[in-house]
Amino acid sequence: MDAPFRAAGLVRNPRGKCSGIAGRMRLKRMAAEELRPAVPVPRVAANGVQWLPVPGWEKIGWLWHGFSTRRGGVSRAYCPEDAPGELNLGFTADDDRKNVARNRQLLAEAVTGDPATPLVTLRQIHSTILVVAGAADATRKQPRKSGVPSDRGPQEAVLASWGGSDRSSSLGWKGDGIMTGAPGLLLGVQTADCIPVLVADRRRWAVAVFHAGWRGTVNRIVETGVGRMRLEFGSRPEDLVAAIGPGIGACCYAVGEEVLSEFESQFSYARELFSEVYDSDPVRTKYPLLFMTQRAPGHSPIGPSLHLDLVEANRRQLLAAGLKPRSIKVVGGCTSCQPELFFSHRASQGRAGRMLGVIGIRPS
Repeated sequence: MDAPFRAAGLVRNPRGKCSGIAGRMRLKRMAAEELRPAVPVPRVAANGVQWLPVPGWEKIGWLWHGFSTRRGGVSRAYCPEDAPGELNLGFTADDDRKNVARNRQLLAEAVTGDPATPLVTLRQIHSTILVVAGAADATRKQPRKSGVPSDRGPQEAVLASWGGSDRSSSLGWKGDGIMTGAPGLLLGVQTADCIPVLVADRRRWAVAVFHAGWRGTVNRIVETGVGRMRLEFGSRPEDLVAAIGPGIGACCYAVGEEVLSEFESQFSYARELFSEVYDSDPVRTKYPLLFMTQRAPGHSPIGPSLHLDLVEANRRQLLAAGLKPRSIKVVGGCTSCQPELFFSHRASQGRAGRMLGVIGIRPS
C-alpha cells in the first residue's frame, strides 16, 4: 500500500493524528475564562460613535480604518426602550432602513471626518469570492434582479466580482472580501460574530477587508485574499500590515466535531486551533458528585465542549501568506461574552444588529 503512495509523492497520515477518544485527548483543556480576550477600549467620536482603531495604525497618514461597536447611532431595534440609540450597520429585518443608512453615515464621519464618504459593502454569503472596487464604483447602482428584492443601501456600489483564478465580466453584489487601490472609498464587511480582517499595503497604497467566519476561514479567504492583492496591485507580503478585529472568541465559540474534521482536512496545525473547554459552573465545581452519571466514560452528555479560535486561525493564515508577526495586530474583544460593546448573532439567538470593519485610502 505504501509503494503507490511513495510513487505519487504522498505519505499516509502525515500528521500522525489519532482518531476517537485518543485524538480528542491531544486537544488543549482550558476553562472559558482562560481563553477570554481583554475588552478593548473604544474611541469616542465627536458624533457619539464609539469605534476601535488599530493600535499603531494612526501613524499611517493615508489610511482610513476602524471597527465599529454597537455604541452610538440612532437604531432602537436591539436595545431596551430606555436605552440610547445603537449603531446597527446592517439592513436587517428588524431595523428601519433610514436608521441604518444614518448609522453608516455616522460611522463614515467618525472614521474619515466626512459623512458623505462612499461606503462599499457586499451581500455576504460565507464564500471565498473577492471583489475589486474602483473609483467609479462608488456612484454606480445595483440593478434589481428579477424576483429578488434588493436590500442594498444608498451608499453601496456594484463591483466586478471574481473568484477562483478568473475575474468575472459580469457585475455582482455577493462576496466576502473587497479590495481597492482607489482613494476616497471606504470598504466594509459586516460582522456579528465572524472575524473582520483588514489588510493594507504601505508601499503601493492598496487596502482590503475580509469577512472570515469558520467556512471562509477553512477555505482560506484571508490567505487567498493576500494572494489576490499580489496579483492585482503587485503587493509584497513584507509591505503588508493586517489587523484582526473583534469576533466571537475561543471562550464562547463551541463547535461540532464536523468543524474540527473540516479544519484537519486543510491545515496541519488544525488541532492547535481547538480546545476542550470545561464548564466553570461554580455549583458543579463545588458539588461534583451531583453531576456524576452511571454512563461509561466518554458517553456522558456532561463534559467538555469543543471550541475554535477563529482569531488565531486567521492570524496563522496571514503568517502563511508571508506577513511578519509584528505586522499583524489583534484588536481583541469577544462579541458573545461582551454584549455591552458588541452585537452577537449567537448570543442573541439570531436577532442581532451588525457591525462593520472598514478600511480605505484617504484622498491626497
